Amino acid sequence: HVQLVESGGGSVQTGGSLTLSCALSGDTDKSHCMAWFRQAPGKEREAVASICTVDGSTYYADSVKGRFSISQDNANNILYLEMSNLKPEDTAMYYCVAAERPCSSSSWDIVSIYNYWGQGTQVTVS
Repeated sequence: HVQLVESGGGSVQTGGSLTLSCALSGDTDKSHCMAWFRQAPGKEREAVASICTVDGSTYYADSVKGRFSISQDNANNILYLEMSNLKPEDTAMYYCVAAERPCSSSSWDIVSIYNYWGQGTQVTVS
Protein backbone atom coordinates (compact mmCIF):
# COMPACT_ATOMS: atom_id res chain seq x y z
CA HIS A 1 0.00 0.00 0.00
CA VAL A 2 1.08 3.58 -0.67
CA GLN A 3 0.34 6.53 1.56
CA LEU A 4 0.24 10.06 0.14
CA VAL A 5 0.22 13.28 2.15
CA GLU A 6 -0.11 16.64 0.42
CA SER A 7 1.00 20.01 1.71
CA GLY A 8 1.64 23.51 0.46
CA GLY A 9 -1.85 24.69 -0.39
CA GLY A 10 -3.09 28.12 0.57
CA SER A 11 -4.58 31.37 -0.62
CA VAL A 12 -2.85 33.53 -3.19
CA GLN A 13 -3.68 36.44 -5.42
CA THR A 14 -4.13 36.15 -9.14
CA GLY A 15 -0.74 35.90 -10.80
CA GLY A 16 0.87 34.44 -7.71
CA SER A 17 2.72 31.17 -7.22
CA LEU A 18 2.51 28.13 -4.99
CA THR A 19 4.36 24.85 -4.77
CA LEU A 20 2.52 21.75 -3.63
CA SER A 21 4.35 18.80 -2.13
CA CYS A 22 3.31 15.20 -1.72
CA ALA A 23 5.16 12.85 0.60
CA LEU A 24 5.05 9.18 -0.32
CA SER A 25 5.44 6.33 2.12
CA GLY A 26 4.74 2.64 2.25
CA ASP A 27 5.26 0.53 -0.87
CA THR A 28 6.67 3.38 -2.91
CA ASP A 29 8.12 1.01 -5.50
CA LYS A 30 4.54 0.38 -6.61
CA SER A 31 4.14 4.00 -7.72
CA HIS A 32 4.99 3.97 -11.41
CA CYS A 33 2.82 6.89 -12.40
CA MET A 34 2.32 9.90 -10.15
CA ALA A 35 -0.05 12.76 -10.80
CA TRP A 36 -1.93 15.72 -9.45
CA PHE A 37 -5.68 16.00 -9.86
CA ARG A 38 -7.94 18.81 -8.77
CA GLN A 39 -11.61 19.29 -8.05
CA ALA A 40 -13.45 22.56 -7.77
CA PRO A 41 -16.85 22.82 -6.07
CA GLY A 42 -19.58 21.54 -8.36
CA LYS A 43 -17.13 20.28 -10.95
CA GLU A 44 -15.70 16.91 -11.85
CA ARG A 45 -12.27 15.86 -10.74
CA GLU A 46 -9.73 16.65 -13.47
CA ALA A 47 -6.15 15.68 -14.15
CA VAL A 48 -3.60 18.45 -13.90
CA ALA A 49 -0.21 16.85 -14.50
CA SER A 50 1.46 13.47 -14.39
CA ILE A 51 5.00 12.12 -14.24
CA CYS A 52 6.35 8.67 -14.94
CA THR A 53 8.60 7.61 -12.09
CA VAL A 54 10.57 5.31 -14.40
CA ASP A 55 11.64 7.64 -17.20
CA GLY A 56 10.46 11.05 -16.03
CA SER A 57 7.98 11.60 -18.87
CA THR A 58 5.50 14.32 -18.03
CA TYR A 59 2.00 15.16 -19.16
CA TYR A 60 -0.04 18.31 -18.59
CA ALA A 61 -3.58 19.46 -19.02
CA ASP A 62 -3.86 22.16 -21.67
CA SER A 63 -5.22 24.57 -19.07
CA VAL A 64 -1.96 24.52 -17.08
CA LYS A 65 0.71 24.08 -19.73
CA GLY A 66 3.40 26.69 -19.40
CA ARG A 67 2.27 27.61 -15.88
CA PHE A 68 2.58 24.39 -13.85
CA SER A 69 5.51 22.02 -13.54
CA ILE A 70 5.48 18.53 -12.02
CA SER A 71 8.66 17.00 -10.65
CA GLN A 72 9.82 14.29 -8.31
CA ASP A 73 12.55 13.84 -5.71
CA ASN A 74 13.08 10.10 -5.85
CA ALA A 75 15.66 10.09 -3.09
CA ASN A 76 13.18 11.54 -0.62
CA ASN A 77 9.97 10.19 -2.17
CA ILE A 78 8.42 13.60 -2.71
CA LEU A 79 6.28 14.75 -5.61
CA TYR A 80 6.01 18.46 -6.40
CA LEU A 81 3.70 20.69 -8.36
CA GLU A 82 5.06 24.15 -8.99
CA MET A 83 2.28 26.52 -9.96
CA SER A 84 2.81 30.01 -11.31
CA ASN A 85 0.68 32.74 -12.86
CA LEU A 86 -2.24 31.34 -10.91
CA LYS A 87 -5.78 32.20 -11.99
CA PRO A 88 -9.08 32.15 -10.10
CA GLU A 89 -10.09 29.12 -12.15
CA ASP A 90 -7.20 27.20 -10.58
CA THR A 91 -9.05 27.32 -7.28
CA ALA A 92 -9.70 23.73 -6.22
CA MET A 93 -8.78 20.91 -3.90
CA TYR A 94 -5.59 19.38 -5.25
CA TYR A 95 -4.94 15.66 -4.85
CA CYS A 96 -1.74 13.69 -5.14
CA VAL A 97 -2.31 10.30 -6.73
CA ALA A 98 -0.31 7.23 -7.65
CA ALA A 99 -0.84 4.38 -10.07
CA GLU A 100 0.85 0.98 -10.13
CA ARG A 101 0.75 0.93 -13.90
CA PRO A 102 3.11 3.09 -15.96
CA CYS A 103 1.95 6.44 -17.30
CA SER A 104 0.93 6.74 -20.93
CA SER A 105 -0.20 9.60 -23.09
CA SER A 106 -3.56 7.93 -23.59
CA SER A 107 -4.40 7.20 -19.96
CA TRP A 108 -2.52 9.55 -17.66
CA ASP A 109 -5.60 11.70 -17.15
CA ILE A 110 -8.05 8.88 -16.36
CA VAL A 111 -9.16 8.82 -12.74
CA SER A 112 -9.69 5.07 -12.60
CA ILE A 113 -6.07 4.11 -13.31
CA TYR A 114 -4.88 5.59 -10.04
CA ASN A 115 -4.82 3.23 -7.10
CA TYR A 116 -3.85 5.59 -4.32
CA TRP A 117 -5.10 9.06 -3.38
CA GLY A 118 -4.09 11.62 -0.80
CA GLN A 119 -6.53 13.64 1.27
CA GLY A 120 -6.00 16.81 -0.72
CA THR A 121 -4.78 20.34 -0.13
CA GLN A 122 -6.83 23.44 -0.90
CA VAL A 123 -5.64 26.10 -3.31
CA THR A 124 -7.60 29.35 -3.48
CA VAL A 125 -6.80 32.08 -6.00
CA SER A 126 -8.55 35.42 -5.76
